[in-house]
Amino acid sequence: MSKTTSNSPASEKESLPNQGIDNVLDARFPILPGSGWQNRQAFLKVLVKAKQSLFNPSAWSIRTKLSVALLCVALIPMSFTTYHNLQESLKSAEDSEYRKLELLATSNASRLDQLIIDIQRVAVQVSTDKDVVGFLSATNPQKQTAFRSSMQRTLNNVFSSNPDYDVLYIIDTKGRCLAATDPTFITQNYAFREYFRFSIQGRPYVSSIIVGTTSGRPGIYFSNPIRSESGKIVGVGVLKIKGEDIWAIVNALQASSQSYAFLVDERGVIISHPDKSLLYHSLVRLPANKQQQGETDRLYGVKQIKSLEIPELADAIVGAKQTSHTSYHSPIEQTRQMIGFAPLQEQPWVLGVNKAHAQFDAPLNELIWQNSYSLLAVGAIATIIALILAQSIAKPIRALTKAAQSLVEQDDFDTHQLAKVSDANDDIGQLVRVFLQMAQEVKAREQKLKQQVMELNVEIDEAKKVRQVADITQTDYFQQLQQKAQKIKARTSKDDETEIDYFQQLHQKAQNLKGRVVKVAN
Repeated sequence: MSKTTSNSPASEKESLPNQGIDNVLDARFPILPGSGWQNRQAFLKVLVKAKQSLFNPSAWSIRTKLSVALLCVALIPMSFTTYHNLQESLKSAEDSEYRKLELLATSNASRLDQLIIDIQRVAVQVSTDKDVVGFLSATNPQKQTAFRSSMQRTLNNVFSSNPDYDVLYIIDTKGRCLAATDPTFITQNYAFREYFRFSIQGRPYVSSIIVGTTSGRPGIYFSNPIRSESGKIVGVGVLKIKGEDIWAIVNALQASSQSYAFLVDERGVIISHPDKSLLYHSLVRLPANKQQQGETDRLYGVKQIKSLEIPELADAIVGAKQTSHTSYHSPIEQTRQMIGFAPLQEQPWVLGVNKAHAQFDAPLNELIWQNSYSLLAVGAIATIIALILAQSIAKPIRALTKAAQSLVEQDDFDTHQLAKVSDANDDIGQLVRVFLQMAQEVKAREQKLKQQVMELNVEIDEAKKVRQVADITQTDYFQQLQQKAQKIKARTSKDDETEIDYFQQLHQKAQNLKGRVVKVAN
């Protein structure tokens, strides 16, 4: 029946939890001694106690408390100071790097501004040339023919004066090209171009870096109205400079091997970038009207202006009015980037100098590690000092505690260990000396007390013995025995042997009774 009970379903249910826990313990503590549940349970109890003592400061030893206290006093203020100084250093380094990028962007933006101003002056010079004005102001073909050769000579001279010029041409009021340094431009109609629409209304215009429909080459178009002597607008003079030269000026600016500069126009379209595949991409999706205008006017020579979807960058630099900086996540490099940018004064463009944040982080990480190493070194020194101080304080206290425990348990202790500590002149040495004096006085008082207790016990025993003897001898029975003994002694020697034996028996009974009384008293 006992076997049946042990195999019952109830006992199986009770054993399952233990088996499950046992499996968990086997998995988590594979090196536990033994294989029994009791060994594992005892080990867990030890772990729980160790954990409780570890997270219970009141249970720590005085050496541990002193070590932790000294370390906290040494390391916590230093950690805060180091962290504050490190943050200030990182912020200062980051601000310095951003300032460097801003200065580079401002410097190159100024160069582009100066280039635009110089080219505008040339465009104005061409538009006000007397041969050009005379050619467009001529009312009949004979007069135009008279001015054509001199006008063409003027255009060729201006064009040959600067290798950055791509083409120079003259447009009439209907948008038709009448003269150009490149014959392929003649008779082409450019009425759809924005630079023509602006200048024919009397305003000078500078385009973005757009792609020419005739040449297929990128460039910047400078247009200026041509006025007759009476002030009537008779045409438009256009000077185009090579886009590659603008790109070369922008791309020549690099803060380091991993940095580059780019140019964004007023629409947020990239018009200069070291990576040619990113040219004429917008930072964010353009509004429908600007998208349609750019595609209709064939400004960038692309069928569709694609977006790079970088709103962080677009919000910061498109239409910026002053030099600044920002950081953004680039979906192209898939990294965090930092940029300093500066707007041009002559055009609503913004030039940015870009740098990978990882490149900037490299020296900062080195600075962080240097500070960490310094903190660890100081922490190690502070730890050693704290342990030494804690040991010097805790050692005499432990010796004093051990002596007190021995005094309680064994009524004695080793005075040699305390004698070494008592020579110190600090508070602990004074405490040990007081303890030794107290221990001597306690031992002397204990010896005296023991002697007094022994003397008192003797007196109590004697008094008790007398009192018990008196209690027995004063009884009627004892008195009767004494009387019988006295009568027997009074008998004469003539008494026969039987009487003597009887007397001896009575005397023996009396002695036995007296012996019992003394024994009880003792």
